[in-house]
Amino acid sequence: MHRQNRVDPFGGLQAVAARGSLMGNRGILHDPTGGIRRTHAHRSWVTCRLDFRGRKQQVMAPGAYTQLFFLDEATAFAAGHRPCGECRRDRYRDFCAAWCAVHGDAEPGRSLPQTIDRQLHQARIGRNGVKITFAARPGELPEGTIFVAAGRPVLVWNDSLFDWSFDGYTRRRSPVPPEVDVLTPAPIVALLRRGWLPGAAPE
Repeated sequence: MHRQNRVDPFGGLQAVAARGSLMGNRGILHDPTGGIRRTHAHRSWVTCRLDFRGRKQQVMAPGAYTQLFFLDEATAFAAGHRPCGECRRDRYRDFCAAWCAVHGDAEPGRSLPQTIDRQLHQARIGRNGVKITFAARPGELPEGTIFVAAGRPVLVWNDSLFDWSFDGYTRRRSPVPPEVDVLTPAPIVALLRRGWLPGAAPE
């Protein structure tokens, strides 16, 4: 039986076999039996390396944070996660530099990561726990953005569209509507417009 800790581009947690290429953290989401009880425990939604300095962890250990897994960075961004400042430090620094270039420096009284986490949280999930989206024309979305068409996540990449799944991408053959709901939070889409791209792509 698979654990419910695989993240889709909607930010939802699913029980599937695919492990993915990145791990993530939103705090302790599971109960002692391993059942998911909430969507997040704090605002710092990060993505981590699968392996770091030989550290070993028990998945969903009682009282420990819930390990989440993502297909790739584009998926993690769509769900509203940012790079971890410890195990992905270089990527995190690049992300912060891109963020400051687009959105400005830290807010008064807050550190830069606190500022990023607060603004991302406002753009990714409502107080009712529902994913926040915004409408846009597919042809105007930058590379690396994920939107939804006919209920399916679709990635914009290299002037093409790819249907997303936990196992990877397939080139989309069917048309998409003239206007779609974008899953990637608006602050991250703004970074993508400046050419800051996810670290993974369809083959």
